[in-house]
Amino acid sequence: MNSAVAASSAPIPARHGRGLVQAKKIGKLLRMIAGGANADPTPEEWETLGKALTRGDPDIDRLVDWMMAVGMRKGRGMFETALERGIEAVPDAPAPLREFFAIYGQRPNWVDEAMLERGAEVSQISGLVGGWVMRDGALMGGYQSPDFNRVLVMTGALTKGASRRMAETSNWWLACTAFGGMERFGEGFKSTLRVRLIHALVRRHISDHAEWDVIRDGVPINQLDMAATQMAFSIVLLQGLKTLGWTMSGEDSRSLIHLMRYVGWLMGVEMELQPRNESEGRRMLYHTLLSVVAPSDTSGRALARALLDEPLERPYRFLPWLRRRWEREKNLSINLFFIGRAGMDNLGLPRRYIPWFPLMMMPVNLVAFAWGTRNPAARRRMAIRGRRAQEANVQVITGEMHKVGTGLGEAHAAAA
Repeated sequence: MNSAVAASSAPIPARHGRGLVQAKKIGKLLRMIAGGANADPTPEEWETLGKALTRGDPDIDRLVDWMMAVGMRKGRGMFETALERGIEAVPDAPAPLREFFAIYGQRPNWVDEAMLERGAEVSQISGLVGGWVMRDGALMGGYQSPDFNRVLVMTGALTKGASRRMAETSNWWLACTAFGGMERFGEGFKSTLRVRLIHALVRRHISDHAEWDVIRDGVPINQLDMAATQMAFSIVLLQGLKTLGWTMSGEDSRSLIHLMRYVGWLMGVEMELQPRNESEGRRMLYHTLLSVVAPSDTSGRALARALLDEPLERPYRFLPWLRRRWEREKNLSINLFFIGRAGMDNLGLPRRYIPWFPLMMMPVNLVAFAWGTRNPAARRRMAIRGRRAQEANVQVITGEMHKVGTGLGEAHAAAA
């Protein structure tokens, strides 16, 4: 059995909470929002969190073991056929493939279609504001986990380029938050299972790498790290949007969380590690931060610097020098707003003393979101504009439009 699967019985890795003092300092505001002293993890919760570092994703790991046994070309081809056309299109499908798609080829009973659609609409309405939260809050803040960064470094992320990493993640998210994107043959559904397969291949490769220490690091791409990533697209996004001016309804909040719980389930994240509501999510996010944040190393600072300087590579057509530097300063301001001076210092980012851009945009967002979400017709219009802005932003980053098959225009036109 591959070590990525076998490590589930290992002791809690040394990385768990190794930067606790610094993490508490960085998470001081989150702790207060999550309930103060009531947000602190119990000993049982802390142990559960640590054990999540020792578990991978057994369902997809077993499938990869089968692929390696029959040959990746053949195994991956059968997987792709089943993914694109259904398991019925693979008449000679072996048991591992049938068993996997018997579980993940159909929706669980708890999934609510209406909530998936509303969750997608919320993501689209968020427009560029949502992008700011995820890029300059969640992604930049996540680089404060050097243990998580170790996987990125070992897979060559430092040389891959920040623009490409952002485009790949953005396109996956656009596909998942498109109307119909999480249908059985929707682009979001298929993209998520493909990402899950890639995670399993990376997990298998790195767990056998000479530089990977299971006692220190746990399992590569483990349950806790995957859960933390999923919360970036739900709890972090929700809290960021509200902080920046969206007085969101409870139904909107619950729907976005519901959508991302389904995405997380498809991605292989255990349901016990995914929040069911915002209150639970804030507390879980704080616990996760206590576990994963540690003093940044050279890799974290390199990743942070690459993300900071990414706007300097953008192929703007008009006033490129000015616009590149404007975007960099804007992003630094948002970084300060979300991760604070402690986080900025931890990542070696340039000192800025006032988060001027978020403060400037708050009143604008308050008016825009209040007006744009007041009734169904207004919501549809704002979702159209928001999604177009999100897609255009990917185009700006990469210099070309990445088609993800959102179907947004057609869906909204029909609804109108």
